[in-house]
Amino acid sequence: MNYPRKVVIGDITVRDGFQHEEKFIPTEAKLWLAEELLLCGFKHIEVTNFGNPSGMPQFKDASNLFQQLRKSKRVQHLLPSASLTAITIREKAIERAIEARKEGYGPDRILLMVSTSESHQLKNSGLSIEDYFRMAEKYIPLAHDAGIKVNGTVSTIWGCPIEGPTKLETAVDFTKRWLSIGANDVEHADHDGSASPDRVYRYFSMLLEAVERPEKHIVHFHTTRGWGLANVLAALQAGMTNYESTLGGIGGQPANFVDGVPVSGTGEYYYKEATAVGLVSTEDMVVMMDEMGIETNLDIDRVLKTGKMVEKIVGRKLRSETIHQGRIPKELSGRS
Repeated sequence: MNYPRKVVIGDITVRDGFQHEEKFIPTEAKLWLAEELLLCGFKHIEVTNFGNPSGMPQFKDASNLFQQLRKSKRVQHLLPSASLTAITIREKAIERAIEARKEGYGPDRILLMVSTSESHQLKNSGLSIEDYFRMAEKYIPLAHDAGIKVNGTVSTIWGCPIEGPTKLETAVDFTKRWLSIGANDVEHADHDGSASPDRVYRYFSMLLEAVERPEKHIVHFHTTRGWGLANVLAALQAGMTNYESTLGGIGGQPANFVDGVPVSGTGEYYYKEATAVGLVSTEDMVVMMDEMGIETNLDIDRVLKTGKMVEKIVGRKLRSETIHQGRIPKELSGRS
């Protein structure tokens, strides 16, 4: 197999990982983790969600977290080459990100999201697919004027938890549309673990035939049914070079129960168990790629140490094998 020689990995634990937690993660812990991720060598991290905190109280500290991270002496030297992302699904969140940027602490990049399933789109954003694209067409230039890059995510590519099967061709069309209206890159999301390796390979092969430049595309897999790394391998085989993941594989939909208080979140959980985790494990993915001879430009030992600390932060064992089993030894111990 001809795998890419180098890949770019973004870690999204601080936002996508923590959003599924049923307890509020202290701002100080989020800040520490964001700093550690940058010190591990990650150039792309998701920091928070600028949406309404009444529905997602996990991110009620969004502005404070960004302000502290921008002032952090530990990572000040790394910030000029880093891309810090905030999720901004609707208009007020985008406006908030733009204002924060103008005030000197806002994100380098924001994320907008369209689903190929109309039902999922309405549930996730409150707008139809067409209305959402019209909203994006208005706000992408405003973000660019403020110096913010825009990611256009395509979700429910391989299936929808509400409607069921979806068409891969629709996601390719949506990718072209995102790029045509000014999105800087496109995330391709397996939103609930519906993707299987054969269809992953088929989709990304189809995508790269239709829209070249793999650096413009980001691979985002959930591993709800245990297929996450198999799907990563299929994406590598198709030639994809940009990935994102979470430490311990945590993440999923915003919790609808935080610190003992019911909140709207996303309503019904997408998973069978409220505490189930969703994304591909960063630790396992980078160790696997390292064993395959694929360069990640990450301090892998530090990544594993950081993953162990995330288990302490959330208070439970997470879905990573390598933080417990370690890396494969490169030489026998005790050799003279």
